[in-house]
Amino acid sequence: MLTVALTGGIATGKSVVASILGDLGCFIHTADEVARELMAPGKSAFGKVVARFGPSILAPDGTIDHARLGAIVVSDASARAALDGIVHPLVLAEKKKVMTALEREGRTAVYVSEAALTIEAGFQDFFDTIVVTTCRLEIRLRRLMERDGIGREEALRKIRSQMPAEDKATFADHVIDTSRSLAVTVERTEEVWRILVQAAALKDEAKNGGRPPREGSGVRGARRNKTPGPSRRRGGGRRSGKAGNDG
Repeated sequence: MLTVALTGGIATGKSVVASILGDLGCFIHTADEVARELMAPGKSAFGKVVARFGPSILAPDGTIDHARLGAIVVSDASARAALDGIVHPLVLAEKKKVMTALEREGRTAVYVSEAALTIEAGFQDFFDTIVVTTCRLEIRLRRLMERDGIGREEALRKIRSQMPAEDKATFADHVIDTSRSLAVTVERTEEVWRILVQAAALKDEAKNGGRPPREGSGVRGARRNKTPGPSRRRGGGRRSGKAGNDG
């Protein structure tokens, strides 16, 4: 099984690319969803996050209000670093558990971790391959303004709180630019997917001492393992949960 980190800045189209890869049969594991689960009451990150940021981040029902927490960390680098220091190691540990189970069961040829901050967290070397989404700044701004109902300055502040796109792209094995039409993004993502499943088959063959890949590996195996149903881009697909909304 090939392990892939899909990353990119906010509003660069990660979720769209993840959805396409899910449609093609990859297993998609979304970091935002894992983090939210870990920050639920009684879970491993909840007490640590509340202890660091105080009860003001709690909603009336006792859960963490992620909008309040987000408003704190987006404008405070030290607060953001503190949150990342709590959550990121726990998210990576959970990803390792899922990877181990998938590898043991032989359920997928390509595992994809969808996470905005893989490189910032220093986890890029944990994965076999890095895929980075990019997009022109003006399009990112428009997406953020429309999605979050915010002004241009606030959108710029969110983008500037993350690693510059050009710096992140230097870590990439493959770059997918989502600035153009959806059709172009689909075409490029499918091109990358074909490379990924070929790499997965080669990795599996090497692991098996040069013998042919086991059943379920490679392009045909990835397609065969795909969950039946409508495309994720039209309401279905193979993902570990809902698509993230940070693009």
